[in-house]
Amino acid sequence: MSDDSQGCLVPTARPEPDWAAFVAIDWADQTHAFKLLDLATCRYEQGTLRATADGLNEWVTALQRRFGDRPIAVALEQSRGSLVYQLNKYPHLVLYPVHPNMAAQFRQALHPSGSKSDPSDAAVLLELLEHHRSHLRRLTPESAETRELQMLVEHRRTLVDEKTACSNRLTAALKSYFPQALEWFGDIDSPLACDFLEQWPSLQQLHRTKPNALHKFFTGHHCRGEDRIQERITAIYKATPAVTDGAILQAGSIAVTGWVRVLKALAVGIAEVDQRLKQVVDMHPETYLFEGLPGVGPALLPRLLAAFGTLRDRYDHVQQLQAYSGVAPVTERSGKTMLVRFRRACPKFLRQTFVEFADHSRKKSQWARAFYDLKRSQKMGHQAALRELAFKWQRILFRCWKERKPYNEEVYLRAREKHHSPLATHVEWTEVAGFRKPRLKNA
Repeated sequence: MSDDSQGCLVPTARPEPDWAAFVAIDWADQTHAFKLLDLATCRYEQGTLRATADGLNEWVTALQRRFGDRPIAVALEQSRGSLVYQLNKYPHLVLYPVHPNMAAQFRQALHPSGSKSDPSDAAVLLELLEHHRSHLRRLTPESAETRELQMLVEHRRTLVDEKTACSNRLTAALKSYFPQALEWFGDIDSPLACDFLEQWPSLQQLHRTKPNALHKFFTGHHCRGEDRIQERITAIYKATPAVTDGAILQAGSIAVTGWVRVLKALAVGIAEVDQRLKQVVDMHPETYLFEGLPGVGPALLPRLLAAFGTLRDRYDHVQQLQAYSGVAPVTERSGKTMLVRFRRACPKFLRQTFVEFADHSRKKSQWARAFYDLKRSQKMGHQAALRELAFKWQRILFRCWKERKPYNEEVYLRAREKHHSPLATHVEWTEVAGFRKPRLKNA
């Protein structure tokens, strides 16, 4: 299953409705191929429909006239995207997303020759829907706040990744002709550095600028400390140009100015997303469950909310969450051989959410730090130790989520002591300002 930004995949163990038909759609850019099974007549039909909003609406409306409001099961090789978003608005359609790997391997089993076409792909999807529906999961829409969070947090990560890539390109461009700028500014993508480089993209232009203008620039950007400002101005006028070739200077200045403008636009986009995320988090009904977690900040809080959602029948037990998110490893057994390996087929952003939370938690939670240190002392690598910690956090958060109870570190540590957990031996209780606080022993 792929990660889902518009709903969650709910197990099909519940009773099924009285289906009118089964339909499979193979998505394409211009036209969609479909295959339909009319359950009343047991006849198959296939064809194409226009890949436009009007074309899809005409097709769905024709099905509704034909079958009334009776439910129709629809299989498609998507769990997000334009086709899913458009089909979601029709209440009589029940969507069954099929993971591309499942569809590809099932196609290979049915067609070992490797032959492939849009109609045959639709037929493969219909075969899965008709005979192997128990292995598929229905797409059930999440709450509006959760769906928006799911899209916003992924969009924010895309913007942050773009900003990082752009910052690396800017750094590479500066190294070629103006390396001093990298020494003067700690973060080359900061507002101060970007405004500076947009105004003076080369050392030669800086040398033609009067000291008063530089002083005014730094004070206008709230640079504190007169000594620090004078130190920068002195360094600017003492700097020796790395390159004097006019062609390199001209091309490099244009490239740097362009990357700076892209960085500033990305920073504005990230700020807008952060503002909206805060508003949605404040409106979300389950913010109280996660806002008090150790290490959770304004970036991780909406990601955890989006990871769990509000539909508690999505997972029957925590092992489903751990496997789906990719935090749990995969065990392969054959005869006397057993191999435990890293899980690769999973929503990468979802796994990253839990691992990043685990990393932040060990800086605020005493038991999390003790657990991480214990794993590292056992010769486990940094990332593997973080996944182990994320695996443990998932068990805790899943219980809190299911029972709608916020996490309480003191209650958790008391429970560990009661069960004589080895982890409890690494933490002791101290009196701080009249309150009992946990801390690491010998810390």
